[in-house]
Formats: sequence, C-alpha cells, structure tokens
Amino acid sequence: MSIDLNSDVGESFGSWSMGDDAAMFRSVSSANVACGFHAGDPSGIGATCRAAVAAGISIGAHVGYRDLAGFGRRFLDCSPTELADDVLYQMGALEALARAAGGRIRYVKPHGALYNTIVHHEAHAQAVVDAVKEFGGDLPLLLLPGSVALEKARAAGLRGVAEAFADRGYTPEGTLVSRREPGAVLHDEAEVTARMVRLATEGVLSAVDGSDIRVEAESICLHGDTPGAVAMAAAVRAGLDEAGVRIEAFA
Repeated sequence: MSIDLNSDVGESFGSWSMGDDAAMFRSVSSANVACGFHAGDPSGIGATCRAAVAAGISIGAHVGYRDLAGFGRRFLDCSPTELADDVLYQMGALEALARAAGGRIRYVKPHGALYNTIVHHEAHAQAVVDAVKEFGGDLPLLLLPGSVALEKARAAGLRGVAEAFADRGYTPEGTLVSRREPGAVLHDEAEVTARMVRLATEGVLSAVDGSDIRVEAESICLHGDTPGAVAMAAAVRAGLDEAGVRIEAFA
C-alpha cells in the first residue's frame, strides 16, 4: 500500500509569515506551492521551491483566484478566458522559480474557492483544465473525488488525481463540511491519524453524521496553516508508517 501526503506551502507574504514549510517537508511527499495570486511573494516562493528540491519533495502549482485580500477563499465571477489566463500565468511564474531552484512543476492543485467552485462549476472547471493543457507536459490535476473538474481532466486526457483531507470533516455525500459549519475542521491528532490510516487501508471515512462513506484518494492533504499542523502531519505520517503504508509522491 502507498499514498501521497501533500501540504499547502509558500503562503508567507513579505514580513507576514504563514506556516512552517521546512517542518512540513519532514512529513509530506508533495508541496502545493502558492503562486502569488492567493498568497506568497516571489522571494518566499523561491525559498520554498529551494527547500522542496533539497528535501526531495514534488512541487505542485497551487493556483487560485486573483484574491490576495481574501486568501483565495472568495468566488470570483470572472470569464472562463480570464480564469484560464490567470491559471496559466501562475503556472508560468512558479515554473520559473522552480527551475531556478533545480526543480520543476510536477502537478497542479487549485486552491480554496477555486478548488471548491470547480467541484460543480462547469465553465470554471473547463477553464482550469484548458490552462493545464495549454501549459503542456500533461501535468496531473489534484482534485476532489466526484468533482466536475476531475471528470473534465480525465476527458481531456490528463491524469486526474483524487485526494482526501486529513483535518476536514465530510458530509454523508462525500463533500467537505463548510468551514461555517460545526465539525468542519478536526484538531485531535489521534482521531485524524486513525481516520487517515483507515482511509489508506480501507478507502473509508466516517462522515460528520457518523455514517461510513467510501472516498477515492491517491493523496492526503495536510494543511500547513492550522494550529498544530506540524505535529499533526508528523502524527499522521508516523501512523501510516506503522500501518505499513508507504509514503510516496504521485507525480
């Protein structure tokens, strides 16, 4: 058994610090690096790329809506052409910084509101897929299982990689509980670790109502910006290691 562990990194901006990227790299196998539209500045992103290359971590483009003030967590009603151009622009910027660090982009993962929007939004989902196709290299797209974007990626001949979230609650329908609702974010290390071991070995998670749901996932997201994120990531990694689950990047 094997699974990928990914984390959102490179999100610091100027003198404002977000997360501990270097510490997260001790636990994960893939790094979703901010591209400057929802978070991150060139120097910080470059430093994150250098740290990822030194740690042997796979670099992914964490593309989002052009929303620095809202941290990319607000829907933007832009045209599909504008969105595709924005995604392509972000990928190009990160590729330049990754190459300067001795690496390259290996996959793409939408961030925040964009990630959640393209679960159902046909036009924005197609725009993201089109941008990745135009960039070239047949990069995989890391997406929510059952999403429209995942279907469109696979239809376009791209590899669609389904992921699960370690510290997020799930509805009985298999979607994430809204951050505005109780049970959206999980904080207990032992509970989260047990959930992820069960996911990796059985493909099952407990929903917020206590029911069991099947979740397709080749990768597990460990958020790096929540309190205790580093300790939780280490606990999940240790739990998976103990269960005999090999940790390796999907790309």
